[in-house]
Amino acid sequence: MRWLSVLLVGTITWLPDVSPALDGVREHVSAHRISALRPKRMVGGSLNASVPWQAMVYLSENILDGGFAGGALIAERWVLTAGRNLFVRKSRNHTRGQEPLIPKVYLGISKLSDANASSEVAVEKVFLHPGFQNTSDWDDDLALIKLKEPVRFKESIIPIPLPEIGDNQEEREGERGIIAGWGWGRLFTPAPKLKFLALPVQSCKGNYQAKVLASTPYVSDTQFCTGPSKYQENVCFGDAGGALVFLNPNTSAVYAAGILSFDKACSVEEHAVYTKISAYLPWIHSVMRGDSQQFPERRASIITHMFSQQQ
Repeated sequence: MRWLSVLLVGTITWLPDVSPALDGVREHVSAHRISALRPKRMVGGSLNASVPWQAMVYLSENILDGGFAGGALIAERWVLTAGRNLFVRKSRNHTRGQEPLIPKVYLGISKLSDANASSEVAVEKVFLHPGFQNTSDWDDDLALIKLKEPVRFKESIIPIPLPEIGDNQEEREGERGIIAGWGWGRLFTPAPKLKFLALPVQSCKGNYQAKVLASTPYVSDTQFCTGPSKYQENVCFGDAGGALVFLNPNTSAVYAAGILSFDKACSVEEHAVYTKISAYLPWIHSVMRGDSQQFPERRASIITHMFSQQQ
């Protein structure tokens, strides 16, 4: 992956015997399976000094109290992340009827130790997608975080563009995207430094073909998947909310195609699953415009009236 080192992003793999902290995974992993996985080569992504659009979305240092994960700065007052990152317990059974929490957000950092008052940006409000976990743990797993003040862009803080017409590498099997994160690694702890990884798009529509885990997504048209790297590196717990980023070879444009939702691939499953940003652009733009429920109808009424005056 050396030729990708000028790009960005990554995560690290782990073994499943620490999973009791996360949604009861351990009860689905037999002692024999754990034993078989122990000798596997444990490799992570490459270290990177800065991923300028990477945000840390922080509820707690302790994963049992919500932990922290990723996000993507998409405008001077907006961070896009996974909806699950705004809850302590992530499953639908525990989020239904609950209000999302207001997280801390850190920008312009690569080391965990740099997540402090000097890198924190104040949050004004969070917007959870209205379809979040309507029928499963993985539905519409998206949220927007509005910052209280516009951030000042600099070398370490730069927004990532959203997809435009023609940006559809996430739909082409074999295309590679870059993702970054502080996800869990070989010591069963978050990475002390931000890491990045190049992962290939793989087809995985429909029921997730799980090897070990019981709670996995049904992959719809509003989602897509990546597989592990050629070294069997993959995303893991704590990487959710990070943006999978592509370079359009025709235009040289860099853009975020997906927000990581299912980050539990680690060393035990093949596919990571992302919420496809292009499928949610109307919702994203409506929130960023500040639309209320009445605005679309009001705008249509105004334009209809104006047209009628020109007849």
